[in-house]
Amino acid sequence: MRIPRSYRRALIVLGLLLPTVVAGAAGPPAAARQSVSDLVWDRLADCESSGDWQADTGNGYYGGLQIWPPTWREAGGLRYADRPDRASRAQQIAVGEEILRRQGWNAWGWCARQIGMLE
Repeated sequence: MRIPRSYRRALIVLGLLLPTVVAGAAGPPAAARQSVSDLVWDRLADCESSGDWQADTGNGYYGGLQIWPPTWREAGGLRYADRPDRASRAQQIAVGEEILRRQGWNAWGWCARQIGMLE
């Protein structure tokens, strides 16, 4: 079943806001770090690597989120594996959260725009 674009965007927004609402209810908002829903990371990986979390296409970027090795290192990825494609999906997402915190959605510019995270 194909979900209409307007509904997909609403699902993404809901996935982004729900953790904030829950975290706000559980404790002080300033201390809570907003995380992105798995739906958003999967959509980003679908765009970046056709959803292949072990992607090694020879373009210098690796894994489902197509992370450049120096960025992987700077964001703490070496605690999981030497390259993103050798880390699990969950580990790549954990590093992706740190990259997002440091660089914003522009780290995945074109694909972030495609899935509605950037205008």
